[in-house]
Amino acid sequence: MRKLVLVAGPVLLAACATAPAEPVVHGQTPGHTCDAAGTDRFIGQPGTGETGTAIMRATHAAVLRWAPPGYMLTMDFRADRVTVHLGPDYKVTDIKCG
Repeated sequence: MRKLVLVAGPVLLAACATAPAEPVVHGQTPGHTCDAAGTDRFIGQPGTGETGTAIMRATHAAVLRWAPPGYMLTMDFRADRVTVHLGPDYKVTDIKCG
């Protein structure tokens, strides 16, 4: 019985291990790189979920970060993130990647 466990154990564990299709990099979602070109059309629109979804679709970002007035942001860079800055009226004032 012990021989079976010693032989079968590594084989079963190897069957469970799968390599990811692309290497995972901290702060980056494979297949998503933000590109803010052409996002001027969203300036002045209200900061709603619908606007956020449209901005993510337009920029190919995987992560959306809202930046309301007076809100502090981290300085870490993420190639897959879009940051949407909002004015006091909660309308979009600027869109940046990272």
